[in-house]
Amino acid sequence: MAGGSAIRGSRVGAGPMGEAERGEPAPRAYVSFWCANGHESTPSFAVDVAPPEEWDCPRCGWPAGTDKDNPPAPPKIEPYKTHLAYVKERRSDGDGGDILQEALDRHRAESAD
Repeated sequence: MAGGSAIRGSRVGAGPMGEAERGEPAPRAYVSFWCANGHESTPSFAVDVAPPEEWDCPRCGWPAGTDKDNPPAPPKIEPYKTHLAYVKERRSDGDGGDILQEALDRHRAESAD
């Protein structure tokens, strides 16, 4: 069944002449960025704008810099910690034993009533 919208598959603003009626694009400068994995990305920036110091690598997500021989260090990723791991950081084994004993004593006192 043919039908529907006559503009299906068209882009908004795309006229009969396509891109030509939009005018000249702004002058661009391409800057190379390298990440610690050796990936190179070359985004374009307007000529009158200073490029950023770092850029996120589109392949691995690590930070990338303009110096190929000295890329930024990869981010330090800490593994996921469970609730128990955080508790163990705050409490010693002796503290844990004391808390457990208090809870057991309280439970035994409640069940004896």
